[in-house]
Amino acid sequence: MNPTVARLTLRGLLGRRRGLLLLVVPALLLAVSAFAAGSSGDKHDLVVNVLGKLGLGTLLPILGLVVGTGAIATEIDDGSIVYLLAKPLPRWKIITTKLAVAIGTTWAFAALPMLLAGLLLYGTKEGLALAYAVAALVSGAAYSALFLLLGVVTRHAVVAGLAYALVWESLVGNFVAGARTLSVQQWGLAVAESVAAEGSLTSAVSLGAAVPLLLVVAVAATALASVRLAGLTLASDE
Repeated sequence: MNPTVARLTLRGLLGRRRGLLLLVVPALLLAVSAFAAGSSGDKHDLVVNVLGKLGLGTLLPILGLVVGTGAIATEIDDGSIVYLLAKPLPRWKIITTKLAVAIGTTWAFAALPMLLAGLLLYGTKEGLALAYAVAALVSGAAYSALFLLLGVVTRHAVVAGLAYALVWESLVGNFVAGARTLSVQQWGLAVAESVAAEGSLTSAVSLGAAVPLLLVVAVAATALASVRLAGLTLASDE
C-alpha cells in the first residue's frame, strides 16, 4: 500500500461534493430506522425490510458505486491519472491501494451505520444488527472491487454501475430466483445468516458457495483492473 496514493485517493473521495453524497446513505438509513423504530408491528420483519432490502439491497450497492468509481474513474476522465502513472509504482500497487481506501470508506459509511441502525431497530436480539453489519463488510469489499474495475475499463462506469446496482441487485436479484446465485447481495446475506441466530435469516445461496464467490469476484476484479491500468500506461507512452 502506497501512503501517497492512499492520501490522494481519500482526499478525492471525501471532497466537498462527493463527501456530502457519501453522507446521504448513512443519514437516510439511520433516519428511516429511527422513524421505523417507533412503529408497531413485527420488529423482525421490519429489520429485514430496512436493513436487508433497503440497506443491503439498495443503499450499499449505490454507496459502493460512488466510492469504487470515485477512487479512480475521475482521475482517468480528467487525465490526471497520467501524473500518478508517471511515478515508478507497480500498477497493481496503485490499484490495491485505491481498493483498500475504497473498502475502508465503504465500511465507514455503510457497515458501521448498518450496525447502529440494527441496534436502534432491534437491539442485540437474534444477532441481526451484527449479522447485517458483517454482511455489509463482505459485500462492501466485493462492490468496491467491482466498481473500481468498472472505473478503469469504461468511461461510463457510473451508468453501468447504476444499471447493475439498481436493476440487477435491487430488482432482478430480489425477485428472480435463478439470478440470486449471481447476486453480491445474496452472498452477503448468506454470511449474515451464518452470524445471526439460527432460523432468523434465510438466503438463496449457501455459505459454502457465497464465501468463495465473494473472494473470486474481489480478487478477479482487482487483477483485471491492474492489467487494464497497465494497458492505459502503455497507451499513454505510445
